[in-house]
Amino acid sequence: MRAFRPRTVLGSAASAYIQRPHLHPTPSSPVRTISGLLRRRGASYLRPSIHAPGLSRCYSIDRKSPKPPSFAFAFDIDGVLLHVAKPIPGATQTLEYLQRHNIPFILLTNGGGKHETERVADLSSRLGVPLTTDNFVQSHTPFRELAHGGPAAAEALQDKNVLVTGSDAAECRRIAERYGFRHVITPADILAAHPAVWPFDPLLADLYAATARPLPTPNPKIDAIFVFNDPRDWALDIQIILDLLQSRGGVLGTYSPLNGRADLEGGGWQRDGQPPLYFSNPDLLWSAAYHLPRFGQGAFQAAVAGVWAEVTGGAAPLRRTAIGKPHARTYGFAERVLDAHRAALLDVVPNDDDDDSKPLRTVYMVGDNPASDIRGANEYVSPAGTTWTSVLVRTGVWDPERGGPPAYEPKAIVDDVRGAVAWALEREGWDGEGLK
Repeated sequence: MRAFRPRTVLGSAASAYIQRPHLHPTPSSPVRTISGLLRRRGASYLRPSIHAPGLSRCYSIDRKSPKPPSFAFAFDIDGVLLHVAKPIPGATQTLEYLQRHNIPFILLTNGGGKHETERVADLSSRLGVPLTTDNFVQSHTPFRELAHGGPAAAEALQDKNVLVTGSDAAECRRIAERYGFRHVITPADILAAHPAVWPFDPLLADLYAATARPLPTPNPKIDAIFVFNDPRDWALDIQIILDLLQSRGGVLGTYSPLNGRADLEGGGWQRDGQPPLYFSNPDLLWSAAYHLPRFGQGAFQAAVAGVWAEVTGGAAPLRRTAIGKPHARTYGFAERVLDAHRAALLDVVPNDDDDDSKPLRTVYMVGDNPASDIRGANEYVSPAGTTWTSVLVRTGVWDPERGGPPAYEPKAIVDDVRGAVAWALEREGWDGEGLK
């Protein structure tokens, strides 16, 4: 019996994390790491592995365990595994089945607002299935690499001033600091230092006062803007974001003389060193407690872009970067992680099959949102030749009675996550005993 110790993988370009197989604790044994396998497989941009207290432990895999197959799964969370805070019927049993049979899976969500370690602990409790950060990626996880100057960043931002916002901007600040950003500013800080920036009585005045920190200078230079998750106060956030996008070099309270110049590209808008704007996901709608889908961060992004169009007279579209599903970078990294994980399992469950050295043949993306989950899987082209197959469930955002046929057609439409996995297993020639 050999040991396999999964570690938290940080600094990914499109961060996705892996499913730990059916494992048993052991006090000491030889160790292999997913991060090491990823580096050997070309993911050279990964930062060194960092252990999350209470999450990284040593596990062993019995050599008699089932051989990992050449297929894997990727699951959305809200509307697929959970509805609000409760497991969707069959979700827990489905994950347990995959664990027992060493079938790799990842959880890919466009949600956010908590640090990965906290969210994973909560998911493990709610689903009743042991998970770690190796099982989980949320929308703002890729922001981590921007602190350290990964391939998506023109420069490392860890020592620069960055503005962050979200549903709880103070919590987003704490997450950003754990990601490595050292100088994090929130809208509350700006409002406290310059009350006239929003000449109305803010509804959240007490909250802003309780969370505000002093600005490093009266009018600091902001080097990047991050929307971590769905903001609570759209009005204030849009005002501050557009102030910075019209500033001179990102300095708060300034106005660029290039704005509106017809002789410059794009009318001179966002051409004077203004900070780049990052959104962590483009989801217009998501499945929440209300019986109809609710607006997500994509709606806030549309509002920012709409106000920007009015301010600029339509002279230049809003320049911004959105990550998360359906963007190909997310799916590409997820695929590499799954390949590395399968390779680690094959090292401890040896087999002479020539297919062992080949990449995954198929990844099944199970989601409830045609515009993100299904579109992303349909449009992603694997450099390794892996086929991504989209499966749409009826337990979340999509409702045929309300919205008609899905805008992006999946390979299959099923009732729920258990039905999705059962469909995939049948397609792979598995009987799925113990799942149905």
